[in-house]
Amino acid sequence: MAFIADRLSRIKPSPTIAVSTKAAELKAAGRDVIGLGAGEPDFDTPDHIKQAAADAMAAGKTKYTAVAGIIELRQAICDKFKRDNGLTYTPDQITVNCGGKQSIYNALMASLNPGDEVIIPAPYWVSYPDITLLAEGEPVIVDCPESGNFKLTPAALENAITPKTKWLILNSPSNPTGAAYTRAELTALGEVLKKHPQVWVMTDDMYEHVIYDDFEFTTIAQVMPELYDRTLTLNGLSKAYAMTGWRVGYAAGPIELIKAMNKIQSQSTTSTSTISQWASVAALNGDHSFIAERNKAFKERRDLVVSMLNQTTGLTCATPEGAFYVYPSCAGAMGKKTPEGKTLKTDEDFATYLLEAEGVAVVHGEAFGLSPHFRISYATSIESLEEACQRIQRACAALN
Repeated sequence: MAFIADRLSRIKPSPTIAVSTKAAELKAAGRDVIGLGAGEPDFDTPDHIKQAAADAMAAGKTKYTAVAGIIELRQAICDKFKRDNGLTYTPDQITVNCGGKQSIYNALMASLNPGDEVIIPAPYWVSYPDITLLAEGEPVIVDCPESGNFKLTPAALENAITPKTKWLILNSPSNPTGAAYTRAELTALGEVLKKHPQVWVMTDDMYEHVIYDDFEFTTIAQVMPELYDRTLTLNGLSKAYAMTGWRVGYAAGPIELIKAMNKIQSQSTTSTSTISQWASVAALNGDHSFIAERNKAFKERRDLVVSMLNQTTGLTCATPEGAFYVYPSCAGAMGKKTPEGKTLKTDEDFATYLLEAEGVAVVHGEAFGLSPHFRISYATSIESLEEACQRIQRACAALN
């Protein structure tokens, strides 16, 4: 359609949202579907956070706020960075956005000129390349295979940097793999970046608190203070606090970049919901004991899923350090035939087969830039996961 802007031809709708939508449609039509595509906790927002929202409404805190967010929330975010990461920020270095996705969008729209390059390790969260393209930048995809624990190496980073490189996007723990960078690994990447002063780092720490097995989370500005002035640290309330629908993300970085991001936001959403912001103050300043309790449940689910997938014909599954995803390889199923006689040539074929044959909805690996894999979200009940894994085992056993 000639009326639609050319820039839209550069991007595609979010494949993870598409899988969840398809699963919901099939369920509504009466199909027995187990949806393992959604990237959100199945736990509810804790009561003290919901109460803070109710209190804010009762007190009439329902008007517009400053574009960057209420000062109380920006101060709570500064306190969080000091408490959790040993990082010092002031409220004018903080911007509050409508979820982590808007933080990324604002940053790239505010900083990229046509042709600027953004290094994106694959597998990646599906939105990184598309937001880069929408901002007229060029995604530079660097494959990070399972043999290297799905992590970017210093050598691969060095090889990807050119005079046009403007950003490196890091995500730890990762969506879709759950892989997380150690302090030593971040330091090694930082040593490369020190040699290239034109390259900034955008670190997406959304799953910071969803970690297992005594893994120690660190973020790059914390381990490499030399990079503080060219690092944008992204985080939010969605995952650890089970607040996906409240739409609160935030970013911390150099004042000039934060001002530019706020300028973009002033002409788009203005600010995130006032009520959500007050709830977020209570989340960041309040009791956090529920996070550890929920992580125990996530770890139990992770261990079940990894064990059952590794007992499945044609599949192998690494054990992630964080987040609530696994990213199994389905290489052993490629080239095999379904009972209906269709040859599985891609991980999308495999995901389609699981949905049609057994009613299990997963996201194919091509959506995340590294095949042949698929992503499972284990943010659902242990009973559903056990049943889903049994169905996957049955589907794989039926291949020949």
